[in-house]
Amino acid sequence: MDFASELNAVLPADLPNRELVIEKSARHLELIVEANQFLNLTRITTPREAAIKHVLDSVIPWRLFAGAKHVLDAGTGAGFPGIPLALVLPTIRFTLAESVQKKARFVESALAALGLPNVAVSPVRAEDIGKTGEMDVITARAFAPLSRALELLGPAVGKGSKALLYKGPDLDHEIAAAQREMKKFRAEAVIVSRYDLPDNAGSRAIVQISLRA
Repeated sequence: MDFASELNAVLPADLPNRELVIEKSARHLELIVEANQFLNLTRITTPREAAIKHVLDSVIPWRLFAGAKHVLDAGTGAGFPGIPLALVLPTIRFTLAESVQKKARFVESALAALGLPNVAVSPVRAEDIGKTGEMDVITARAFAPLSRALELLGPAVGKGSKALLYKGPDLDHEIAAAQREMKKFRAEAVIVSRYDLPDNAGSRAIVQISLRA
């Protein structure tokens, strides 16, 4: 499968480390296809769809992560958005949390194949890592409804971390439904980015969760 040419076609021209992102992400997607024969990592495997829904979706909001020191990717699955973001931002430390042991082992083997020194895997629940307060940014894609995400990640936000969560077009409704949890953790939710994926692949929004000033 020619993942590289599809990545070259869809990734922004001004993306930092663009050639490296294409090379390493193409290999990452190849590894996913190979592992998908015995692991249920993803249902998205065609080159065009994978380039858009896995890699492009992960890196479009990269500027929101610039300046972070340590990013936790909660429930990384096959490595998204953590691995693409780590390729774009090689000076930032990333921890990819995945509680499903088979998936965690896959990500660990993928990182070894890709040679990413700024990324580590932790095979534990994201909410347990977040309680340490050692991450300044927590991110996740397809993680949980916002009310549930606040229950899981609220302790980390309370210790000074902020969360940047990838959400779908119903984010406004999720925010409205999560008022009780936001009050509980003295948190506020601000939509910091909205974007549409190519090929009518969906609308996305990034919500930032942080302590109220």
